[in-house]
Amino acid sequence: MTPALAAPPLAQPVVQPVIQPVAGAYARLTEVFPGLRITEWDAAPPSGDGWVCAAGLAAGGETLDAFLAWDDAQVLKDYGQAARPDVVASFALHRYAWPACLLITIPWFLHRRVPRLPVQDVSFQRELGRMAVRVRSFACLPDDPAAALPGARVVPDEEALRAEVREAVAEHLSPVLDGFRPRLRRGPRALWGMATDEIVEGLWYIGHLLGDEARAVAEARLLLPGATTPYVGGAAFRELTGPRGEALPTRDRASCCMFYTLRPEDTCGTCPRTCDADRIKRLTDSA
Repeated sequence: MTPALAAPPLAQPVVQPVIQPVAGAYARLTEVFPGLRITEWDAAPPSGDGWVCAAGLAAGGETLDAFLAWDDAQVLKDYGQAARPDVVASFALHRYAWPACLLITIPWFLHRRVPRLPVQDVSFQRELGRMAVRVRSFACLPDDPAAALPGARVVPDEEALRAEVREAVAEHLSPVLDGFRPRLRRGPRALWGMATDEIVEGLWYIGHLLGDEARAVAEARLLLPGATTPYVGGAAFRELTGPRGEALPTRDRASCCMFYTLRPEDTCGTCPRTCDADRIKRLTDSA
């Protein structure tokens, strides 16, 4: 009796790896900068326990009042004196806008992916250094493996992708700046100067932590070459010469953080109020 032939083995289905377009970039950011942890949410954003939605800040009501009250108390704790209301608002905007810009610039810098994040899709817990986002769409280049994912929007080249970065940051920050504007007592040009600085200095700092500072500077220059509405000025990097002839990188901020109102003698290294001699001394001492 002829034995029955064994049935051929069933073909195993090919399991395609799940690509999360920005999760890897956010994880890498946390590796080099543990003070900021970013998670993604699908059903509902986190709430309570100090979480605030960016849409609440943009509305400029009670949510923003509570947000500014925290900064008001923190200034008094840190410096032993109260700050003017507009200075408190300036500090608070910086503490939000700096990490918010990284939500967009770091996925672009690391993986050439640009998420769109309207204010209703971003929440912030500053005491813990946490942000939570919902990524519903993103831009990428044609050769990106993520180009076939739902929500992907393919753009033709690097310049088009840089335009997506500028547009994505403006889409997110514009309503936030509108919410803060009455508290800051500054006009649109000054506010977008602040936004320009947050983009550039955040990318510059994280690029340094990643060991890729030179590329971060080059990318920032291409991203913000100047005359890129609504942003004010360009990346504004330049080099100073140290006492031994060494090149010392610096930049000129488009805005002032107002810290001098608390410590007039202690300005930022890139502040318009800091002369080149002081910059050289600081950079040389830190080296």
